[in-house]
Amino acid sequence: QYIFAEMGEDTKGKMVSIDTRGDRTLFFDFLSLNLGKIRGFDVRVQLYTVPGQVHYDATRKLVLKGVDGVVFVADSLKVQRKKNIESLINLAKNLAEKGISIRTVPLVIQYNKRDLDGTDSEILPVEILEKDLNSMLKVPSFSASALKGGGVFETLREISKLVVKDVSRKIMLVDQQLK
Repeated sequence: QYIFAEMGEDTKGKMVSIDTRGDRTLFFDFLSLNLGKIRGFDVRVQLYTVPGQVHYDATRKLVLKGVDGVVFVADSLKVQRKKNIESLINLAKNLAEKGISIRTVPLVIQYNKRDLDGTDSEILPVEILEKDLNSMLKVPSFSASALKGGGVFETLREISKLVVKDVSRKIMLVDQQLK
């Protein structure tokens, strides 16, 4: 929602949200962004957000079909530590079912709710989040606040860069095979 609010009207499409019951209001968001031309290609990024709860597994699997890159958003609250690990394992499993390795897909980890650090909320240090979630993957990671926007565009820029690089590599491979 922060990205949608901050992007210019000429850059973004309509954001689609579906509400659900309970304390987590978003089933998924969809936002299309036009990034202009890169190497002569019109680049349009389609962003989907899906909650991490177990009962949204089928939705996550559907969204992962044809995925070019993933931002894994981890909740920095201490009480979410186990759920973060379970969600990352679930992501790896769901990607594998689509024939995609979590080690090769463009991936960025975002540690959300960092703005709560120093408040009464029990926040995990980034070092622990890195150890739990990124010690084996060693992918780019960013501290962020989805509400205030800190780190959000840095995450978006990094995943966009990784995806464009990966898609360019795949196009070059196809070009070489056609020669």
